[in-house]
Amino acid sequence: MLNVSFIFGAVLIVWGIYRMKTDDGLFGKNQKSKNIFNLLLMGEASGLGQFLGGILFIIIGVIAFVMNK
Repeated sequence: MLNVSFIFGAVLIVWGIYRMKTDDGLFGKNQKSKNIFNLLLMGEASGLGQFLGGILFIIIGVIAFVMNK
């Protein structure tokens, strides 16, 4: 079960990086501001949200691993 959390977290991180590079936003002059606006507008569905969700998922997996030992 623990391996699934790391794999899923890694997939979210990679997919988030891809989405951050390719998504267009409604507002913003550069890609960074477009990603922040997409995060505020769409939440976890944005590339930045998926990236942060993947990091959080891996952190929760590590905490669960430590708690089980």
